[in-house]
Amino acid sequence: MSKTVVAALVGALILTAGVAPAAADDYPSWDDVQAAKANASSAQAEADKISGLLAQLQSTANAAGDLAIKRAGEYGTAETNLQAATAKSDDLAQQSAAAAAKADRLKAQSGKLAAQLTRSGTSDVSLRVFLSANDRSPADSSLLYQLGAMSRLADQASSLFAQATAQKNVADALSAQAAAAQRIRDRLAQDAETALQAAQAAKAAADAALSEQQTRANTLYAQLASLKNTEASVERSYAEGVAARAAAAAAANSGGGADGFAPPPGVVVDPAGAQAYAQSRLPAYGWGGTQMACLIKLWNQESGWRADAYNTSSGAYGIPQSLPASKMATAGSDWMTNGNTQIDWGLGYISGRYGSPCGAWSHEIAYNWY
Repeated sequence: MSKTVVAALVGALILTAGVAPAAADDYPSWDDVQAAKANASSAQAEADKISGLLAQLQSTANAAGDLAIKRAGEYGTAETNLQAATAKSDDLAQQSAAAAAKADRLKAQSGKLAAQLTRSGTSDVSLRVFLSANDRSPADSSLLYQLGAMSRLADQASSLFAQATAQKNVADALSAQAAAAQRIRDRLAQDAETALQAAQAAKAAADAALSEQQTRANTLYAQLASLKNTEASVERSYAEGVAARAAAAAAANSGGGADGFAPPPGVVVDPAGAQAYAQSRLPAYGWGGTQMACLIKLWNQESGWRADAYNTSSGAYGIPQSLPASKMATAGSDWMTNGNTQIDWGLGYISGRYGSPCGAWSHEIAYNWY
């Protein structure tokens, strides 16, 4: 995908998200920073401007990430619908073929009986029975038996023909249903392809916004540090800490857990590996085995420990079902695809909001969200 296309996607994303992007000339140069350092008020104003630009960059990247997850979720739903429609179409086609084959067998059996009756000459047997009406000989019983047998064969042939006709009607009806299901399946296939393209475009836009944010942030943090006579790493850590605390403090109803999936390119879904990683992180919070048992129950209910779990109603995403999904950016820029990053954010959120996984699980039991 060309840089021009990506830039257009980012622009469209910004308009959709309602986040105003900073123009290139809004960013301060190093000359601006050095000039601002001449007096305290100018330095503070420039520092505030830089802080605002950093927040704006993060908001833009977050909005891009949230839209990418939304589009991926729409693709996940379209793919699920397509799979169901394909299964139904295939099943109806198989039923139709089986019904047609059965109708052919019944028709063939009916035809064989009809041919047998023709060869046996039913009318000849009837005539002989009539002529011998006054001549009771030992052959009479044999003739009557033959006539009864021929009558039964005729009834059987008629019954088989009726069954063949009914089965043919069933086959025709199933064939019509299969054709209708195939048309629906074809439409859903197109919907899924369109959704996939939209998801890929949104992911490309999110990646572009993240790259822009990271590139600009490196310079802006260095400029901010220069204005404050600190280090860029100190300013970055402080800003990230503030953002992480704000995200952890903001509780949001995730809607009762995931009911779909949103698979952005590169996502790793490994529930067992995710649980093992979470187990390794608990000691950092002073939590023991009991807390892990609660955490397993909590995230089993919320997401099944899937990194691509998605709530189609609320938009909550990931193993901890973050809402909005981009809250997890405070734990790492790879939050869309890395389950470990999602877990790091989720554990921090649980610690800050509920004190422990068991506290979060108690809230989940009571309200169906945490």
